[in-house]
Amino acid sequence: MSADVRDILDMERANTPEITRDSFLATKKRNFERPKPNSRRPEGMHREVFALLYTDKKDAPPLLPTDTALGIGAGYKQAKARLGMKKVRKWEWAPFSNPARNDSAVFHHWKRVSDESTDYPFAKFNKQLEIPSYTMTEYNAHLRNNMQNWSKVQTDHLFDLARRFDLRFIVMADRWNRQQHGTKTVEELKERYYEAVSLLAKARNQTNERKSFTYDAEHERRRKEQLEKLFKRTTQQVEEEQMLINEMKKIEARKKERERKTQDLQKLISQADQQNEHASNTPSTRKYEKKLHKKKVHHQPRPSKVDSVVNAIEIGSSGIKFADLRGSGVSLRSQKMKLPANIGQRKVKALEQAIQEFKVDPAPPPTEDICTSFNDLRSDMVLLCELRTALSTCIYEMESLKHQYEAACPGKTLNIPPSLVPIKTETLDTSTAGN
Repeated sequence: MSADVRDILDMERANTPEITRDSFLATKKRNFERPKPNSRRPEGMHREVFALLYTDKKDAPPLLPTDTALGIGAGYKQAKARLGMKKVRKWEWAPFSNPARNDSAVFHHWKRVSDESTDYPFAKFNKQLEIPSYTMTEYNAHLRNNMQNWSKVQTDHLFDLARRFDLRFIVMADRWNRQQHGTKTVEELKERYYEAVSLLAKARNQTNERKSFTYDAEHERRRKEQLEKLFKRTTQQVEEEQMLINEMKKIEARKKERERKTQDLQKLISQADQQNEHASNTPSTRKYEKKLHKKKVHHQPRPSKVDSVVNAIEIGSSGIKFADLRGSGVSLRSQKMKLPANIGQRKVKALEQAIQEFKVDPAPPPTEDICTSFNDLRSDMVLLCELRTALSTCIYEMESLKHQYEAACPGKTLNIPPSLVPIKTETLDTSTAGN
């Protein structure tokens, strides 16, 4: 601006250096560069600690720790700890005794003079078990039931070890005097102890106050034998077992897949039957079915439901086939009494009516024998309902044939032999209910 004014007024300009590209870029670069702040080491901080906080490029750390607990802004200037000026509490080397010990031993520890003298705090963890004792009269009256394996000296030694080692039977079996009392296993010690305790509790009428335990020594021996066999398996046996488990899982997966496909197929069949029933209800379909029915009556015999039921009985497909639960997982025995999914609603309703008719408990306790007997009973009930239906159909067909014969041959009567005359349904129901 000043140079332009000097040119207008014809005044001499000051001798300024010529502006070049390099000089212009140098001035620009110098203007844009900001001076970096000089990071100084705080007073009182060691040089090694400060070197850990900063890198070679002198970059500032994300956090700079300071000791502000000694005063706001004090930093590392306060080198000494600011201790209080209160009086120090006095301590003394005091004796103490443990009430859990019976030898009256005296020990010493440091404690404050101002603290009150109390019992040893860790004595509360010394829990003592109540081991019953018996007299000679009680032993002769109640505990002489196994004199071949246990004498009174051996029983006394067992109860003495139980008091000394707080029913730690593994330690008791290790400390058992084998030279005087022979060899006894852990199972034998447990069996004799719990048997004697339960007999004494019954003799003293303490069954309500004290829990009586029953120890099954034979079951414990079998359990340990099985565990030992399991532990001593070879690598080939483990691999074979794993292979069998994998195969069983595959079989169960295929079985579930077949059951799922069967249910899907059953749904499709039921949907198709519903569609056919809906289509057969239309007027045109009814007329067409009537014409077909008239043509088929003369050429084709009418299928009988009796034949289908008899064929099912001969084949063995009548009744209910319950699922056999043999899976590897845990299952309830009551699942065996669950009705299969492929049974229709008519059979389910007929089965419920039969159960009510014969006054049978619909949900009995699922023991092994009851499950098998209850499933067989329900299968026979379904078969009975099918036979009743077949019998009523047979009676209806015979009556219809008799009327057709009388209509075709007027004045004549069809005589049915007594061997072909079925028993009436009412008579069958009465005899079945009586049985």
